[in-house]
Amino acid sequence: MAVVIVATLFPVPEHRDEVIAALETAEAKVHADDGTLLYALHEGRDGRLVMIEKYADSAAVAVHSESAELAELGAALKGKLSEPMDVQVLTPHPVGSAEKGTL
Repeated sequence: MAVVIVATLFPVPEHRDEVIAALETAEAKVHADDGTLLYALHEGRDGRLVMIEKYADSAAVAVHSESAELAELGAALKGKLSEPMDVQVLTPHPVGSAEKGTL
């Protein structure tokens, strides 16, 4: 079963461009990983950045969690966020069409 993760980040304003650059660098690398179905950066209100991720299964999440790309991203973000990254692993509750009810 696919796994969806949403990570929300609040950059320190003076580091916003650096945080976006680090996320974009990671995004390009993670797209090449087997089992990565979606890894998409979005901007929200109040300066928040949201990474929406989808993996083929929990094994793909485990590989991503231990990847060099994620370690590099963590190092690049150090001291540049106003609060810890909020990472949510989501469980779908599809109603009606399974295709429209899940990411």
